[in-house]
Amino acid sequence: MGVGKSTVGRLLAERLGVGYRDTDDDIVAAEGRTIAEIFVDEGEAAFRALEKAAVRAALAEHPGVVALGGGAVLDADTRVLLAGQRVVYLSMEVEEAVRRTGLNVARPLLAVNPRKQWRELMEARRHLYEEVATAVVATDGRTPEEVTQAALNALELKQV
Repeated sequence: MGVGKSTVGRLLAERLGVGYRDTDDDIVAAEGRTIAEIFVDEGEAAFRALEKAAVRAALAEHPGVVALGGGAVLDADTRVLLAGQRVVYLSMEVEEAVRRTGLNVARPLLAVNPRKQWRELMEARRHLYEEVATAVVATDGRTPEEVTQAALNALELKQV
């Protein structure tokens, strides 16, 4: 959350000369409401089912850069789909998350005690991010352009 996946994803796509797709955007477009509204109206399990379907569709249909929501890797089937793909895990420490987002934006999983919940989410998810990652790129103290270049270097990809 707040790591810059959308910004870096768009920059990566631009530099590689391919399209960009964000599964969170796909869900919002299909449902006609925000992620936060889906969480409130239907709960996390319903959102995760939508997310799983969105990731599956994006990976099957889109040949370019695909940005996934932070919880997408919680699903074992999604992790299987990511195997063999080039996956960049954009990492960030809590201090950077606070600096970037203030942890006060509409994040349904961070509604109460955001710093503590962010740390707990990362403790629960970090190993899953690392499991599917081809490369891990730290974003702390870096500009989106620097992160994008680091991702290209880590994946040994050439810009167009």
